[in-house]
Amino acid sequence: MTERLDPVLKYGFAREYGFALIEQDDAQAVIAMREGSDALMLREVRRSFGIPIAVEERSAKDFDALLSNLYASSGLAESVEEELPDDSLDSVLEGMPKAADLLANDDDAPVIRLINSLMAEAVKAKASDVHLEPFENALSVRLRVDGVLTEIASLSARIAPYIVSRIKVMSRLDIAEKRIPQDGRLSLTLGDRVFDVRVSTLPSRHGERVVLRLLDTSQAQLSLEDLGMQASVHGGILSALEEPNGIILVTGPTGSGKTTTLYAGLSLLNDQSRNIMTVEDPVEYALEGISQTQVNSKVGMTFANGLRAILRQDPDVVMVGEIRDTETAEMAIQASLTGHLVLSTVHTNSAIAAVTRLRDMGVEAFLLSSTVKAILAQRLVRRLCGSCKIEVEDDGSIREQLQLEHNHDASFYKPGSCAACSNTGYMGRVGIYELVKVDETLRRMIQEGASEQEMEAHAFQYGDTLASSGARLVANGETTIEEIMRVSKLRDNG
Repeated sequence: MTERLDPVLKYGFAREYGFALIEQDDAQAVIAMREGSDALMLREVRRSFGIPIAVEERSAKDFDALLSNLYASSGLAESVEEELPDDSLDSVLEGMPKAADLLANDDDAPVIRLINSLMAEAVKAKASDVHLEPFENALSVRLRVDGVLTEIASLSARIAPYIVSRIKVMSRLDIAEKRIPQDGRLSLTLGDRVFDVRVSTLPSRHGERVVLRLLDTSQAQLSLEDLGMQASVHGGILSALEEPNGIILVTGPTGSGKTTTLYAGLSLLNDQSRNIMTVEDPVEYALEGISQTQVNSKVGMTFANGLRAILRQDPDVVMVGEIRDTETAEMAIQASLTGHLVLSTVHTNSAIAAVTRLRDMGVEAFLLSSTVKAILAQRLVRRLCGSCKIEVEDDGSIREQLQLEHNHDASFYKPGSCAACSNTGYMGRVGIYELVKVDETLRRMIQEGASEQEMEAHAFQYGDTLASSGARLVANGETTIEEIMRVSKLRDNG
């Protein structure tokens, strides 16, 4: 067989009738047939090729996955070469359904095809964000894959207004307003996968900058067991979630997986016996059986006001997207004191720093000590590609940096390069965690105003810090020391 050619069966036909071209050469074509497809239609397929065909029957699930891989492969480069239409924008910016299937759109408008292929490329690369950045002479297109931005195309600057306008139409934004930031969202399907896309526009010197965040709805189904926590952290979180009241905090920078962790915790509690409510900015994933409210500052719907309203709805468990001001912090404290379990996030660099941050917001130390039950800090590091990682000898320097004993049994690797990981050496991400359980000693230290260093010395006597959690991953050959240092300072493990 020769290598697979571009699909000649239209996606709409393939999806409706259940036939897709896998391989073809001069002598034969190999066709995938969805289980239960009409055999009469197979005759039409055979006639259209005019050469013998071999048929491979696939289950409906396998066939849908095959469609995604086959028809999402139209490269970005093909669309880049297309010239912009000379007619008016109205002919390009036609309305589209709220949930548009990228692969089924056969519109010939070059801008639409460009956006479609761009989104398909982002999904194939498992990107979390797409950045469209206009400069004086070019429009830069970058994807954030596993937390790292990579430029995949540099387009003509004159295409930027067309692309931005089209994206605004898709996400129901005002295409005439270019002076202020706008936020919207749209829903896209790619084969059997559904994506919510958050759209953010921002005026810049050479036009509007657009960032698209891809939210794979399947990620909302992750459980705590799927997050790769070490046993001690997992057990500590489970026991904290069993508390009838109090505050559980998750800390870390943007993009460290805090919301995913909170959603996993909520899913565990969601057994229909509790009233679970959230106030978020924005609502990232829809969770079945949980009431979710979105912040809207334009009409005064802040975290604090939303939380205040939620408490009148007889909740058992409350999730606040972020504690970012004194009013929200005080409302969360009051909610926990009145018998509610509160889950929230704080932007700090370590678990113990969350205590300092809340104290700086003006929360009384005695209230903190009596309400906070657990604080989880987390980061995401890239996982080495299992197909191409290269083992390296350690002269003692790696163990010294990781603060491992020289007789510690460990294998160290560096990234390689292969097609499976797009020559990056990494594939996917894994979490590193540090968990602080507030025991009687730590409760007393918080109340007495102890320093971060003193509280950390007690909290991590026997538990992992971010650094030691990362060191364990490096020693197990799952990631590299450079990745750990990228997201966490290798500090004293106590």
